[in-house]
Amino acid sequence: MQLVFDGHNDVLLRLWRAHASGIDPVRQFIDGTRDGHIDANRARAGELAGGLCAIYIPSMHDFVLNEPDSRGHYVTPVDKQLERAPSLDIANQMAAIALRVERAGGWRLCRSTADIRAAFADDVFAAVLHMEGCEAIDADLAALEVFHQAGLRSLGPVWSRPNIFGHGVPFAFPMSPDTGPGLTPLGFELVKACDRLGILIDLAHITEKGFWDVAKASAAPLVASHSNAHALTPVARNLTDRQLDAIAERKGLVGLNYAVTMLRPDGRDFADTPLSDMVRHVDYLVNRMGMECVALGSDFDGCTVPAAIKDASGNQALVEALRQAGYGEDDLALICRENWLRVLGNAWHEQADR
Repeated sequence: MQLVFDGHNDVLLRLWRAHASGIDPVRQFIDGTRDGHIDANRARAGELAGGLCAIYIPSMHDFVLNEPDSRGHYVTPVDKQLERAPSLDIANQMAAIALRVERAGGWRLCRSTADIRAAFADDVFAAVLHMEGCEAIDADLAALEVFHQAGLRSLGPVWSRPNIFGHGVPFAFPMSPDTGPGLTPLGFELVKACDRLGILIDLAHITEKGFWDVAKASAAPLVASHSNAHALTPVARNLTDRQLDAIAERKGLVGLNYAVTMLRPDGRDFADTPLSDMVRHVDYLVNRMGMECVALGSDFDGCTVPAAIKDASGNQALVEALRQAGYGEDDLALICRENWLRVLGNAWHEQADR
């Protein structure tokens, strides 16, 4: 089995919702649950040794994809911009849950790759705080400094909606990621601040124009934590060949998203998606960018994953499918964790990129 460090999950959102309904989120993570995808027990069963845990501010309504038309096409418009004050409240609540889980021994909040490797050695889930959409961050970036001090080490400027920093892509099939404007002037300032502080910039939900704006504004590796190949599944959230080439040139990475809508040729939300669709995307990414630029970004607790995986306990099913497809153990180590650790170390100013 290969230890997996995963580039994106929404377990904090699920735990926050559990807390809102009167359930102890710490006990739910440590003791286990049938809800969602990740808890300590299921992570250990699937050798999910850690990952980037998103602080994500949910929409004001239940987000669901629009029904496809007779051709299988759909467009779910981007959400409206959220207000900052309630967004900051929710972000603080999620960060507090993360700290409470750590104090109870459920995981370890990691601020360096040495921390991550130490957690691996101690068989403790290595959690890294990520922010998916910066609705909680103010224009003068004071909150960014505070969240960084609390452990934030990765952020996506936008989710699939606009904010003061930029614009996100809609959930749509088929559609290009070139769907609107890119970074705002404040977005450029956010990117510069992240480079200074050592916070990784995640391009997973941003428009294509925003992607190129970040590429110009940042010297760090380009990273899309949970995205796939647009050439195989042309949803707006996936990456074009030109974007993949730019990521490879900067020695960044793409984390394979397990969301079936981003894996299937038809873009449908069906759990009976075969593992071969996941292997097909990994093959394409490896062939286009090279082995050192491909990783995993499951989106556990935030999407429908293939039934053959089901949840974190089934993570090794993908590893075995890749093994059967011809990937050796050294290659699997890169895809499962080492590529993430290299890129994080670079973004966190630990080392020069090799």
